[in-house]
Amino acid sequence: MNQPLQLPFYAKLTFILLSLICIGAITYIGSNIITPVMLAFMFTVLLLPVHSFLHFKLRLPIYIASFLSVLIFVLCIAAILAFISYQVTDIANDFDIIKKNAISFFNNVQSYIHEQFQISIWEQKKYIEKVTSDSVQNGYGTIGMAIGSLSEVLFNCMLVVVFTFLFLLYKTHFILFLAKLFDKEDHAKLQQIITQIKISINNYILGLIFEMFVVSILTGLGLWIIGAKYFILLGLMTGILNLIPYIGIMIAGILTILSSLSGTPEISMIIGILVVNIIVQLIDNNILVPLIINSKVEINAMVSIIGITIGGGVAGISGMFLAIPLLAILKIIFDRIESLEPWGYVMGNHMPKKFTWRIKKLKTEN
Repeated sequence: MNQPLQLPFYAKLTFILLSLICIGAITYIGSNIITPVMLAFMFTVLLLPVHSFLHFKLRLPIYIASFLSVLIFVLCIAAILAFISYQVTDIANDFDIIKKNAISFFNNVQSYIHEQFQISIWEQKKYIEKVTSDSVQNGYGTIGMAIGSLSEVLFNCMLVVVFTFLFLLYKTHFILFLAKLFDKEDHAKLQQIITQIKISINNYILGLIFEMFVVSILTGLGLWIIGAKYFILLGLMTGILNLIPYIGIMIAGILTILSSLSGTPEISMIIGILVVNIIVQLIDNNILVPLIINSKVEINAMVSIIGITIGGGVAGISGMFLAIPLLAILKIIFDRIESLEPWGYVMGNHMPKKFTWRIKKLKTEN
């Protein structure tokens, strides 16, 4: 019987690092294709219970079950976007009021800077005109990039919908393909990995959705208490944008402040909005994320931040969104392969109570 090849530690480490580098390079080069496929894979896992109910319980043909599952998902997203569009129309009707209050707020800020830092209003206007002129020179290029980005987003959304349908349609085909790649004695471990990946991703996405609703409700309630207009829309937008790590909540805060100018230009309202966002983020980061998110994927904070940073550099916002579930998949695989188990451990959030090195002192005899 052929014995497996035994490699020294440095050779194993070299092969592992080279494999990770190759995977990273392929992901970076093909991010435009890989990102929609991975998003579709995540949504497929989320829709599997619906698909199974339609196909096995209602005994619908697999084509119809796959189509209806994707259709339900698309209609849910369309309903949320339609509600946001309806509310944004009301904000657009108050554009003149927002413009007037923004000018008043801007004048108050200029007066405050002049009183506190002795910078004249004329010097402030001169600096703003310089910044504005530089922005106008690059305006046409920015508009062109925005149009190109919008068309790319729409195309990627269509790809995600198509890939989701195909994943649901050919899920059994892909599972049999994976089974053919491995020996029969490894099928039990393969089945365990696939099941754990499905459970982990499903729990993670459901946790994100629950977190989104809780953040939306808390933000909307806080904005209602301080008397902000459109508190329902702003709360919902904050919850949705909170799904984007780091930058999402900043974008939501800016939009909330701008929308609040439809009611009053007072600085007290701006301060109230900032206080509401800070309190909600403290609750989210210290209660919701550890309870809902971290408990589902079991990835420690350092690895999460590194993964989100790399994901953002490779595929932008989509990469940041996909970073955590991809890390969870890697950890599940690493934990069940003996040679990769240390890498799975370093990615986890295990906190040993006590660990000490025990080194025996060697006595030399003369």
